[in-house]
Amino acid sequence: MTVYERWLLPDGVDDLLPPQTMRVERLRRALLDQADSWGYDLISPPLIEFLDSLLTGTGNDLALQTFKVTDQLSGRLMGIRADITPQAARIDARFMPTGSHSRFCYADPVLHTRPSHMRTGRCPVQFGCELFGDPQLSADVEVISLMIESLRAAGQHSIHLDLAHVGIYRGLVENTGLSADQEAKIFDALRRKSVPELDALLGVAGGVDSRARLLRHMAMIAGGVEALVQLRAALTGCADRVLRAMDDLDVVAAKLKQRFPDVELGFDFCELRGYNYHTGLVFAAYVPGFGYAVGQGGRYDSVGREFGVDRPATGFSIDLKVLSALCRSDGDDRKREVILAPDVDEKGLQDVIADLRRSGDRVVCVPAKDMRSGRGLVWENGRWVVKTVEE
Repeated sequence: MTVYERWLLPDGVDDLLPPQTMRVERLRRALLDQADSWGYDLISPPLIEFLDSLLTGTGNDLALQTFKVTDQLSGRLMGIRADITPQAARIDARFMPTGSHSRFCYADPVLHTRPSHMRTGRCPVQFGCELFGDPQLSADVEVISLMIESLRAAGQHSIHLDLAHVGIYRGLVENTGLSADQEAKIFDALRRKSVPELDALLGVAGGVDSRARLLRHMAMIAGGVEALVQLRAALTGCADRVLRAMDDLDVVAAKLKQRFPDVELGFDFCELRGYNYHTGLVFAAYVPGFGYAVGQGGRYDSVGREFGVDRPATGFSIDLKVLSALCRSDGDDRKREVILAPDVDEKGLQDVIADLRRSGDRVVCVPAKDMRSGRGLVWENGRWVVKTVEE
């Protein structure tokens, strides 16, 4: 192995170095403080768990993103978490009273087998908030509002929010007689908005002619509030489950528009991220200059069922590494100026240094011979003072 190879990191794995490390940390502190002010309690689950509990109720997508290892103590298969949401569900089911609401926040690393998209890595730092025990739409509005406020706290004020609802698609494909393989192919084509592929797939799926037309509509309709109106017109006469999902979108969109008139609302009914475990409203936030969602989430009422507690839940997550890169400014990248202090055992010097550090200054002690030009502590008129000195 060459020296170069010893330095090489795997694709998608990176170091956090100054000043980015401090940007991420400041962002983490700011967002956790904000979540705390909303009543969300901080949790920090372990990086690794037994696989069956880590993937409970989450579907195949998360399983593919999860690294698996064998526990040397028990011989059981373990997983390195790719998402903290299932861990929050386990904590809620195990430790929280079932008759109350639980609000959790977190900001910890996760690990992915593959990057989620072209502009991220495999080691995100995931900030998120989860609300358990509240089935009302007001809970969805709360977590979306907190996500928007989190992005604003990070300096993002031009936000586009996409809303969708997995109940629309589920209501259209249930009781159709489609095989699991047919439904998987139709779902994949729908997410990619491949209308020719949908036509071919739906044309050979007997007995779903009317639903085929509606699924095709879903692939072709997207945009602002007008898209919601168009789809509602197309879905007239559909099953109650589908119409209730449309009503939910109407209510949530109206409340968010009232709270955040400057946030651009959009509707993309093929945006079914997390379909395997989401059960209701799903959402994603976008900012200018970045082609992927910077924040995303949704309702996932069934995720705790296999832990023995079937509680409603909704939440969101943000990758702090991505967000810190988007929020970077020239001022953030300039190192804070250091005050040099002579490393000598002089009366009162350590007290002055301690006072400066408590006030937020950075003080570095160096041998007296290494004192150089810049700001430094010097003895003047019987006391230690900070002065700009020349070599």
